[in-house]
Amino acid sequence: MELELIRTYFPNGTNGEILFNGARICSSIELPWKNNEHQVSCIPEGRYELKKRYTAERGEHLILVNVPGRQLILIHAANDAKKELQGCIAPVSILIAEGKGSQSRIALAKVNAIAIPELGKKKQVFLNIKSK
Repeated sequence: MELELIRTYFPNGTNGEILFNGARICSSIELPWKNNEHQVSCIPEGRYELKKRYTAERGEHLILVNVPGRQLILIHAANDAKKELQGCIAPVSILIAEGKGSQSRIALAKVNAIAIPELGKKKQVFLNIKSK
């Protein structure tokens, strides 16, 4: 299964659209592109496998594996990339500004509802990140 993240880069954040089979699931926010610098940049474009992960803090969630030069890149709820993200991807329902959105938990639930059942069936799920 393949999800797509189509990005638009801005100085203060990266905004995107998450798609499944060409249909929009939700928008997304990330940090701005700063050469993949740890905790201040979004990750490089590419195709990443998603895996299920569980922690007491976040419960069941998605993690991207084999991100060049980075670890623990998650898909999790956040509404302000600069205040709440360290390289991760946050689905949002509404884009407000560069790297800012709202109703992230609702959007995250939509992404998880598509990806996590497939992973539960031992199927591979990928996120293909590219720019417009």
